[in-house]
Order: sequence, then structure tokens, then C-alpha cells
Amino acid sequence: MPNQRNEVTKVLITGAGGFIGKNLQLRLVERSDVQVLSYTRNDSPAQLPGLLQGVSIVFHLAGVNRPQDPAEFQVDNIHLTRLLADSVTQEVRMTGKPVTLVFASSTQANLDNLYGKSKREAEQILSRLAGQHGVSVYIFRLPNMFGKWSRPGYNSVVATFCHNIARDLPIQINDPAAPLTLVYVDDLISRFVQIIDSQIAIPESGSFSEVSPQYQTTVGALAAQLRDFRESRTTLMTARVGEGLSRALYATYISYLPVEAFAYSIPQYCDSRGVFVEILKTPDCGQFSFFTAHPGVTRGSHYHHSKTEKFLVLKGQALFRFRHMQTGQLHELYSSSENPRIVETIPGWAHDIKNVGLDEMVVMLWANEIFDRDRPDTFSCTV
Repeated sequence: MPNQRNEVTKVLITGAGGFIGKNLQLRLVERSDVQVLSYTRNDSPAQLPGLLQGVSIVFHLAGVNRPQDPAEFQVDNIHLTRLLADSVTQEVRMTGKPVTLVFASSTQANLDNLYGKSKREAEQILSRLAGQHGVSVYIFRLPNMFGKWSRPGYNSVVATFCHNIARDLPIQINDPAAPLTLVYVDDLISRFVQIIDSQIAIPESGSFSEVSPQYQTTVGALAAQLRDFRESRTTLMTARVGEGLSRALYATYISYLPVEAFAYSIPQYCDSRGVFVEILKTPDCGQFSFFTAHPGVTRGSHYHHSKTEKFLVLKGQALFRFRHMQTGQLHELYSSSENPRIVETIPGWAHDIKNVGLDEMVVMLWANEIFDRDRPDTFSCTV
């Protein structure tokens, strides 16, 4: 939990202008008990010692992974880390106050490419610092990160796919079965916030910190999921985007839509009674629609064996009528937008809805199953 003494925690973020840095900044500026200082590419390394004054936690997110000049690995990944470590040590010695340092490394630190080697050396610099002079160090070896504001065409296949698919641009897949381990940026930021709030134990020196969940998928499955998101605007069929990887991917995909694609049209079906519009369909939880009815118009006049529906009058006044298909029992009820309530249709009861007001009636409808023309479970019958 946030500190209970209304103390302000001073936080420094290096690489604040990068993908993770932007997301972390946004989360932290939402809090009144955290003061955020930023170090970006536009700042001079000579500014670091001054920025560290009074800082309790440093998130070292600065670095490069695809520089035009390989020498940048030394400058941005190794030399900057060494300068930061020396500056933190000096600050702790001068003030006697402990400092926590959180480092965003990469799973490529296990590899022998130039990027991996530079990250591994940066890890070693900070590992030697851990436990000395009151400094705590968290090292996160991160896999493929994804989320809003990641740069397409740079180091995130998710960002590249989202950007291109949202614009109907081609994507390149060399091996659809290639495995991917993904971490959603909001999950990483939540882990960082836990560190600020001291909800988790400080790891032993030399160990690596973990972030969860870590999602396992393939390049082909990722592309298929993102294409489904795009096509849902035409089919109106939404994926299960309420939890897990699908939730995170959908939020990410939507964040890459160009502004002109923030809205999309859906078909409407008109007749003499009014209009009927399907809004959204789900794989296993039915669909959402709305319809209108002119004054005096009755809609419905049918029954279902298993299908159920929920109606909500958004505008106007409605009279619902029901008749039991076996006993002939009749039931009527009135509903209006002035007194919102859900009216359910019951299997085995014929039902209709009449606009008894003077203006157009608008009604929202949820059905527990998607309409199937081959098996509609809808049988005409007057009430």
C-alpha cells in the first residue's frame, strides 16, 4: 500500500521518454505521494548526480537495442549504467539514506550478441552495487514487452503487427510456429509500483526479479488474434477480451488505431415499424442490439423455446404483453425510460412490445445467443 505518513517518495526514471518510461510516468503522476524526475536522451549524463539528490528509487530504463552504430551499446547500456551506479553510491555515502535501483534488463542478456553482452555487463555493474552502501537492486530480465506507445518497426513484434494490421498494411511472418514469451507493460508497471510501496521482499543480491503473468504464444497465433480484432468491426463478433492475454492484446491493438478509425459504422435494418441495429456479438454470451418503434407500433409477437432476452427502454414508453403458450395466462407490464428497469422474455411465453407513447421509442436488447437464421428459435405468434 502507499505510505501511510503522507510522505512523498522521490523517484528518478532514466529512459523516461521510452516505451516503458512513458507508461511508468503516467502511472506515477496519478499519485500525490510520488514525485517523478525524468532523465531522457535530451539530458546530459553530467546531470545525473544532481537529479539523484533526495531520490529514494531509481528506475533505470534507459538503453538501446538497435542502434545505427554498435558503439552506442557501450555508451548507452554500459557507460551510463556505470555512471548511474557511481552517482548512486556517492549520493548514499553523502546522505546516509538508502536507495533502491530497479533495472530493466533483457532475456537477451543470456545471449552473446552485442546487445545481450551489453545488458549482461550492465547487470554485473549493478549486481556488484547490490547490498553495498544501503543500495537495493532489482534486475528484471524482460522478454518481449508490449502495450500502448511501443514503437512499431523497432523492437516489438506486437507493436509492428498492431500498427500494420490496424492500417491494413502487410506483415511479415517467417515462421508462424516461432514461440513468443510476452509481458504486458501494465503488469510490469504494477510490479514496479509494488516495489515503491514495499509490498514485496527485497531479493537477494545477484538474483533476478520476476514479473507475472508471462504469456506464451506463437507469431502465427498473435497475427491471427490481431486480425480477428480488425475483422470484428465487420462481423460484430468480439473476442473474449475480458481477461488474460486477449484483454492485454486488445487494449494494445486499439491503442494503435489511427484517429480516423476511432469510430466505425454498423448496418441498420429499416422497415415501417422503425429500425433494428445489431451492436455486438460474442462467442458464447449472446449479442447486443437496439431497435426503434414509431408511436402505436407493436414489435415482437413471437415466442422462444430456449432463447431469452433482456429489454431496456432507453427512450419512450412501452407496454409489454405476455401469453403462456400452454395455459393462455396473460400478463402485461409497463416500462419507460423515466423508470429504467430490465424486462425479460420467458421461454414458452409469446410476447410483444408496443410503443404507447407519443414519440419514437428506443429499446436496447440483449439476447443470450446469436441469431441463427437456420435455427432461429423464434416462432411468430400473436399475444
